[in-house]
Amino acid sequence: MKKRLCSLIGNSIASCMKGDVFPEAPLPPFEVEPPKEKAHGDYATNAAMVLASAVRKNPRMIAGAIVEHLEDPRGWIEKIEIAGPGFINFFMKPATWAELLLDVDELGERYGSSDMGQGKRVQVEFVSANPTGPLHIGHGRGAVVGDVIASLLSATGHKVSREYYINDAGNQMDTLGRSAYLRYRELLGEEIVYPGECYQGSYIIDLAREIVEKRGTEFLEKDEKECIPFFRDYAGSSILEGIKEDLRVFGIVFDEYFNESELYREDGVRKILEDLEQKGFIYREGPTLWFRTTGFGDEKDRVVIRENGEPTYFAADIAYHLNKYGRGFDRVIDIWGADHHGYIPRMYAGIQALGYSREALEVVLVQLVNLLREGKPVAMSTRSGEFVTLREVVDEVGKDGARYNFLMRRSNSHLDFDLEIAKKQSNENPVYYVQYGHARICSILRTAAEKGFPLPRRGEVNPGLLVLPEETDIIRTIDRFPELVEGSVKALEPHRIPFYLNDLAAQFHSYYNKCRVISEDRELSLARLFLVNCVGLTMRNALGILGVTAPEKM
Repeated sequence: MKKRLCSLIGNSIASCMKGDVFPEAPLPPFEVEPPKEKAHGDYATNAAMVLASAVRKNPRMIAGAIVEHLEDPRGWIEKIEIAGPGFINFFMKPATWAELLLDVDELGERYGSSDMGQGKRVQVEFVSANPTGPLHIGHGRGAVVGDVIASLLSATGHKVSREYYINDAGNQMDTLGRSAYLRYRELLGEEIVYPGECYQGSYIIDLAREIVEKRGTEFLEKDEKECIPFFRDYAGSSILEGIKEDLRVFGIVFDEYFNESELYREDGVRKILEDLEQKGFIYREGPTLWFRTTGFGDEKDRVVIRENGEPTYFAADIAYHLNKYGRGFDRVIDIWGADHHGYIPRMYAGIQALGYSREALEVVLVQLVNLLREGKPVAMSTRSGEFVTLREVVDEVGKDGARYNFLMRRSNSHLDFDLEIAKKQSNENPVYYVQYGHARICSILRTAAEKGFPLPRRGEVNPGLLVLPEETDIIRTIDRFPELVEGSVKALEPHRIPFYLNDLAAQFHSYYNKCRVISEDRELSLARLFLVNCVGLTMRNALGILGVTAPEKM
């Protein structure tokens, strides 16, 4: 409805300009939004006020001209009022809202989708956890945020690639290899003083035990330096396979896994740094190389080559992002943990030095998760290795419960995740509340068919019979869905979808408890069945974007 009104208003303004009611001028962006108070109509626009300075006319005079020249060939509008300094309030006919359901039904699975992206290629890189241990719940939140952003982009006509960056180079991988090697020797009876800097989790012991079972005592007589590459590669690949399986169970499959080691092939990282040095973006202080990130607004310059000659993560990330742009993506979106907030300015500096605009990189920060059980914190400690893994959470509360609850707050806000609430089959559990709404709709449709009320199609139903305020409110909410999807993409805020679903489910449950869908009035029954089906269709499409199932029975 909003788009229809915008079109009518735009056409009216064009008519005013052509008719010399006011001079021709570029049309500035104007808003059409539901007013805060229902008494002021279904929609209000500030078009007259934003146009005032461009055409040098009084806003109320402009508003009057817009109303006078506005053509409503399909008779959607019941009345129009001019209010305050020049707001235009629109009151729609009740039957107009009901007619929108015909479009919802016709679009079906495509309802909520659009071609806003026009086929632009977008890369979304997320999770990208070091393959040095299993994923924890913090990774889980970032995983579902990235996955749903990718789904939203796909739903709006973008060509999306989901990518996982594997940090398979650097000291952390050697530390992983040494950790597994020392546990291996320990399992074979050697007394080991296990260093604090090594990885502490029991998964390291499990990996060492696998190697003992497969290779026996083969490495006991060999030098440690000779053994570490094997233990590093075995542990890294095994952990990565476990990560992939955990993500698959969580409903996430990546299109691309990119190895950091690829960046170092043929001295690739150093060549990029040499090029940036020649352009004046990098300078030397002895053996250390510094990037002039302060030239792009960062608080201080950053090291790219350490004193020992080793490149920093920043150096590799510059090369990685150059690789991304070289693959032809129109947009690059990174999902990072909130602890990377200070890293953003240096990455903006890096891509600008490479010749790309600051806007070429979009970063979504994901805050920490506080894991609770019945309101009490669950102890987690990565230092001791006793932490709650993502797989443990998914196994306990289910994929749907985990995904939905991870999205129940804006990604840059802290999230309390209560395991017991996520398992409840009650209104306290938001995903259950929505899924039960969908299952209830499916039950209504099955019962209606058994009673001789098959689901009506276009031409078989009179939506104009849906005149109750509750019915109009539900239709208004359904009508908001396509705009909500586009807004979620523009803001990169996937939490808007579960918020919307909670509202729609609440409206439906309230309506169901108050109004009989099937009654002696066959025409009205068919109209209400049509409405209920459109609610279910919208729920199903929204849940699909979230990667959450829409059950037909519960």
